[in-house]
Amino acid sequence: MSGSAPPATAPANEASLIVILVAAAFFMENLDGTIIATALPQMARSFGVHPVDLSIGITSYLLTLAVFIPVSGWAADRFGVRTVFTTAIAVFTAASMVCGMTQGLAEFTAARVVQGIGGAMMVPVGRLAVLRATRKEDLMRAIAIITWPGLVAPVIGPPLGGFITTYSSWRWIFYLNLPLGLIGIALAWRFIDNAREDAKRPFDTLGFVLCGFACTTLLYATELIGRSDAPWREALAFLAVGGVSGAVALVHLRRARNPVVDLSAFRVHTFAVSMTGGSIFRISISVVPFLLPLMFQVGFGMNAFHSGLLTLAVFAGNLSMKLVTTPVMKRFGFRSVLLANGAFAAATLAAMSLLTPSTPDFWIVAVLFVSGLSRSLQFTAINTLSFADVPKPQMSGASTLASTLNQMTMGMGVAFGAIALRAATWLHGHSAQPSTPADFALAFLFVAALGFVGIFDVFGLDRDAGAHVSGHVSTRRAAPSVLTAPSGGSERSERRGDSS
Repeated sequence: MSGSAPPATAPANEASLIVILVAAAFFMENLDGTIIATALPQMARSFGVHPVDLSIGITSYLLTLAVFIPVSGWAADRFGVRTVFTTAIAVFTAASMVCGMTQGLAEFTAARVVQGIGGAMMVPVGRLAVLRATRKEDLMRAIAIITWPGLVAPVIGPPLGGFITTYSSWRWIFYLNLPLGLIGIALAWRFIDNAREDAKRPFDTLGFVLCGFACTTLLYATELIGRSDAPWREALAFLAVGGVSGAVALVHLRRARNPVVDLSAFRVHTFAVSMTGGSIFRISISVVPFLLPLMFQVGFGMNAFHSGLLTLAVFAGNLSMKLVTTPVMKRFGFRSVLLANGAFAAATLAAMSLLTPSTPDFWIVAVLFVSGLSRSLQFTAINTLSFADVPKPQMSGASTLASTLNQMTMGMGVAFGAIALRAATWLHGHSAQPSTPADFALAFLFVAALGFVGIFDVFGLDRDAGAHVSGHVSTRRAAPSVLTAPSGGSERSERRGDSS
């Protein structure tokens, strides 16, 4: 292996600053994926098009993220974490400025694609910087901090975008990224190490094309299925093509010497569980920022401002849980938390089906706040367990793989929400327009069922999985072992991670 070796963990103060910096970059990137939703009518007037036509501004950004994230791991290994991360922030910031200055839909879409390329590099490379700078015992706190942008941004994005659009101009949604980006570039260049893994690893062009094509066609197919006037033949054709290209991509990635997406981290059991069942659970959770405001405004007849204020209760729950996540994980461990809290989080999604237009705001806020608490804990536990047993040399590939799957599940969550809503209206036997509270109630039950499915993989985890990260000491580990050999049952999860 050429290039410098991976750096030792950074001093505590520098590591904390890197975590905060990366969390801020993640927040900026996640916010731009949802903030323009409430600004579409004003933007459409500026461009002289129909508001529906501007949906391409959202989908083009999300698709670009999914397609280009796999490039980030190779780029970080080739050019260094600091170089790629600061360049990504610079590209994202510059593209944001161009988005705010555009005068037509075509140039706006092009600018969003470039912005997505910058965002795609920020996500996994920023996480890699945190993983390399943080000690194992501090990993829980670090992951908790960089997880909250993915939870908070989709919730506060629409109301924040509506506020900026109402009292100023939609262009300021993008201009506000300029000072944040400049500060981020300066701090990243100063504090993030520029270590490389392998500067001579060739780029897997075929793998990149196959993965990008599979991601694009699959996401587009699910979006088509969720439309009220879905062209079924076209949707099924894209779904089939996406499935075949995805299968071909998997075969290639397993055989390639230097794959664009390294699948070897799946041999680590804790990582595999987090990426399989965890991805299913992420899809169910990602439905909430899409389906909830729609239920409030279309089903309950609320205005956008009222809807936005209620949705903020989920955000309050997300942040509140951050205060107790580490003690909870230390007390109960990953397996118990993922099982019990996962079932509870799915139950809170089902509880949203009980809300009606006559439900007092107090009870709506209470349900959403509790859902935000469980949602945040589950996200942090899954994301931390993902890297608990991954060896340092595999961190780059694992981070890229996790980011790609996370982005795919985020896009599929919105699509699944639309599909669940359409299925509900069909079962109720009325038009494709989801205009009744009963439609939304049934849709949330579908989403909750998917959430329950996502926890079944957790049963296969060892009771002490990830204990060296969470600090949890179970009764079995605390009790003196009858066996004296170092290969006793209590060491199974650690051995599994090390041997992978």
